[in-house]
Amino acid sequence: MTVRRLRGLRALALGLLAAGGTLLSSAQAATVRIVDAGSLELRRFEDQELVIISADEDSPGGLVEVELDGETLRARRIEFNRTARTLTLVGGARYASDEGQDLAGEDLVVDLATNSLTGEDVLVSQGKLRIRGEELERVPGQLRAMGSYFTPCGGCGQTPNDYAFQAEQLILYPGDRLVAYRVQLLLADHPVLYLPVIVLPLNEPARQPRLSLGQDERDGFTAAADLPFSVSDHTLGTTLLRYYQNRPARFGVGVDLRSYSPVPYVDRADLYLLTDPKPFEGNQPQEGRDLDLDFSVRGRAPLELATSDLDYDLQVTRRDIGRSATDPLRGVTSVKFGARVEYPLFSAELNLYNLLNRDETRSQYTPLKWPEVVIDPKPYRSGNFSADARLTAGQYTAASNPDSSSASRQGVNITTTRLEEQHDISYSRPLWEGAQFSVRNRFTGRYYGTGARTVDLQAEARLDQRFGVRDQHSLNFTSEYIRYEGTSPFAFDRLSGTRIRAPQTLSLALVPSDGVLLSASHTHDLLADWDQQQATAFGVRINRYPVQLSGHLNHNFYTDTLERFSFSSTLGGQAPTVQTPPADRPLTSEEAAQLQLRQAYAWLDRLTLSANGGYTDQGGFQPLTLRATVNGQYRTNNFSVYATHDIQTPRWREVGLNANYTRGSDTVLNPLTFSTAQRVNLISDVWTGNTKVLWRGQYAFEESHTLNLDPAPNARDTGRLDFSVGTQGSGRARNWELAYGGPYDLRRGYWTAPTLRGSYTSTQPGERFRVSGTYNLPGLDQRRSELAQLSLGGAWQLGEYVSVAGEAAYTRTRSGTYPDDIATDRLSFSPLAVGVRWDVSPTTDLYFTGRLNQVFTWVDGELQPPGGPLPVLAVTLDRCCWAAQFEADLLLKRYRFSVGLPGSGFNTLLERNSSGLAVPLLTP
Repeated sequence: MTVRRLRGLRALALGLLAAGGTLLSSAQAATVRIVDAGSLELRRFEDQELVIISADEDSPGGLVEVELDGETLRARRIEFNRTARTLTLVGGARYASDEGQDLAGEDLVVDLATNSLTGEDVLVSQGKLRIRGEELERVPGQLRAMGSYFTPCGGCGQTPNDYAFQAEQLILYPGDRLVAYRVQLLLADHPVLYLPVIVLPLNEPARQPRLSLGQDERDGFTAAADLPFSVSDHTLGTTLLRYYQNRPARFGVGVDLRSYSPVPYVDRADLYLLTDPKPFEGNQPQEGRDLDLDFSVRGRAPLELATSDLDYDLQVTRRDIGRSATDPLRGVTSVKFGARVEYPLFSAELNLYNLLNRDETRSQYTPLKWPEVVIDPKPYRSGNFSADARLTAGQYTAASNPDSSSASRQGVNITTTRLEEQHDISYSRPLWEGAQFSVRNRFTGRYYGTGARTVDLQAEARLDQRFGVRDQHSLNFTSEYIRYEGTSPFAFDRLSGTRIRAPQTLSLALVPSDGVLLSASHTHDLLADWDQQQATAFGVRINRYPVQLSGHLNHNFYTDTLERFSFSSTLGGQAPTVQTPPADRPLTSEEAAQLQLRQAYAWLDRLTLSANGGYTDQGGFQPLTLRATVNGQYRTNNFSVYATHDIQTPRWREVGLNANYTRGSDTVLNPLTFSTAQRVNLISDVWTGNTKVLWRGQYAFEESHTLNLDPAPNARDTGRLDFSVGTQGSGRARNWELAYGGPYDLRRGYWTAPTLRGSYTSTQPGERFRVSGTYNLPGLDQRRSELAQLSLGGAWQLGEYVSVAGEAAYTRTRSGTYPDDIATDRLSFSPLAVGVRWDVSPTTDLYFTGRLNQVFTWVDGELQPPGGPLPVLAVTLDRCCWAAQFEADLLLKRYRFSVGLPGSGFNTLLERNSSGLAVPLLTP
């Protein structure tokens, strides 16, 4: 870069910052960054102030390049009008938008205040779509063109384009759809058809037209079509058309709409409406139609004094299609409405829920609300006092409570008003050193229009006392009064009878030394009989190296019953770390004690012994599990053995071991990992286990077995034993595995029917290959050596013009008794395909494809009909923006001609088979 150009760029940056001062300080500020330019010139024309940015001989392509909020602008000259706040791109103008569009023209004008763009004779590129407009206007989210020409073939280099469209007006919604009005279809630039409007979906499969044709035994010929459309800029829709040949009403029609902010205070509205002829009932057609309706609205509305907008939603739903004639929900419309708003002192809700045309003889377990109002004041707090309340009122229809005789007399459902009041009040304060006193009242009261009421009350007083040198001990006393009474007329908030409790709980927790906790807790209900009282709970927890112990015991002193006991103990494990102090500082007494403790139990550094078990008065003694674990220098290296003993029986239930080991001279290139898990169930006498050796994270040797150590006398084998070696891990280009094993008999000491299995897969650019096979080997019960299964599959791209792909599989099975058993061989191609491509022209490719869909079967060496293979041949013409295919299946004597367009597969236009000539788009 020359010195003059470098200085020009510096001047340009300074000048642009100065010129953009007004722009950058505005509410709608835009950020312009210079990427490449040659010179800067400041001009004043009448009352307009202009900044001229020009290219020079060192500019790439002779163009200036700037960025506007991440979008790229290029032109031979860019004029920045500081007064009008516009950018004018003059000569070879290019605009690359963040919506995936590339706009090109001689003159483009960008309004920096609105981020809109206008121009004449502009070319727009949107993916494979090319649009040319005589007059063009772009605003965020939309592009309008007058006198436009557009084609999906624009990126194919065809002259002229195979097909295109010419429209008086065009609106492009990037990434969604293109809508054109008063359109002519052009074939090779010759008009052949006039259309008043055309909609092309872009990139969204749910918005693309769909056509489905079928044939049903009762309905006869059926057709379903979904046709997208748009209404203004905020509403998208799909027309739903249905046809049933044999139903009396025959035609169904509907609409699926979604609208974004169509009117003020509505954020989104959705409508799905479909009326369908009623289906057959058995073999009898039905008159009339079924209705599916789903209408929903969500939105917000501002309210004075509210801290947030009123948030509401409405949903109306009815589902008849697919329901049987006796379904109680047929013809029922669900209406739900909810509105929520929040004020500084409270929040409020309004809820409505009703089922129109419901069967009133059926119990309604989900309450209908017509209406329900919820007032929830904000919690009040003052010092140690807090209060929270909530009020809910409404009229409800719901199933009657069977415990209420008056409600049951009203029928299976009852309708009445309901008022629910809830509050939670608490207060706490310190009494003396270490003492804290608190009271709390929780209450829920429900009052009904029938005169019934229910009360749920819980009052609590609590005294907490901490004591000891470090306040490490605690004594807690809690006095509670719990009462609920009354009978609700509704089943959904059923609360029947009267229950009164007065539990008094005393809890003690002692920490006699570090790492030791002793606890006891007892609850006595002043209003309960002695045989209904709870057990006293005792607990101990010790966490002092080298011992970790926890135990829990529940004993009922009223009935003198040990209800529950459990324990878990560990000896050894990770010792606490002792920090070595600097040489100039002696050890503290605590550090010296820790060091002495660690030295005394150094033999437990790598050994851990554990035991756990328990007892319940219902199930007796629980199994006792003993475990010993030896750890290596690293925690990843360990060996453990365990045994489980059934004390109740008594007998040993299970023994086992687990081991893990990792070592490598190089932790990246040469790691070695070993792991094994073995388990013997002493009750069923089954030994299961697996062992794995992994080298360098890729090469693995594995062994697995499941063996019955005491099999039945007539058992053919005692389980299974397998060995394998191979590679593993995702992301590898090549993987292979070789395995040997099968059913094994411990009594005779060998496999009964061993197999040798192998597989290999390779995945590389332009190549995919897979092969696997199974070979039967002689065993105790298997006398033959033979190939039992072989499968091949893959795809290869041989240069640019030839491809080979396919699957082939061979299997052999036997029936009968050796040596008179008969072999059945099956060879299948599913399919085998060869493709060849010819470059007919720079814009046209021709493909020839041959496939083999064939199965050969031999029984005892004799080939069964059909004999030789008959291929499926296809010829495909690819013209970039459309394709045509002719397919001939010589085995089925079926011939097809299909056409494919961008964004869709091949659609069959003509088909000839054993039934004759058919047009699939018009006939089933």
